Amino acid sequence: MKAAALALFVGLSAGAAAQGGFPVRVLALHNAERSELGLPPLAWSDSLAAQAAVWANSLAREGLFGHSPPEMRPGQGENLWMGTAGAFSLDDMVGAWSDEKRIYRYGRFPEVTASGEWHVVGHYTQMIWRDTTEVGCALVRANGTDYLVCRYSPPGNVYGEWPY
Repeated sequence: MKAAALALFVGLSAGAAAQGGFPVRVLALHNAERSELGLPPLAWSDSLAAQAAVWANSLAREGLFGHSPPEMRPGQGENLWMGTAGAFSLDDMVGAWSDEKRIYRYGRFPEVTASGEWHVVGHYTQMIWRDTTEVGCALVRANGTDYLVCRYSPPGNVYGEWPY
């Protein structure tokens, strides 16, 4: 029998976010990447965080890993990360997405890598997508695994569009 998933960090009120913690750090990591490119910062969304928590809990409960069905996130993009519980910092988790920039090539989506395989930089491009204005994330720990889900609005990685 699988243990119940436990949502560790989900959306907090603006007051709680101002005091520090998970939302502030996730937002700072995203906005650092955007700042390097001169892009406007993202804002934290409690609503997106709550929706991310629903999917993160579902993944943890089922012991699976994969994107939510598009109908579960209309008008939203999604980044996922999974790893051994407690072995990785939040900086490591979000940093794995940021590290994709080393193979990113500026171009009209999906022509954003030299190899043409956009999926190897899709987390990074979602983070830096100019038209995205909000992010909300949840981190869930269950059965020895951490699951990080971030939701973005409006979504990035739009075919035929330039990331910025």
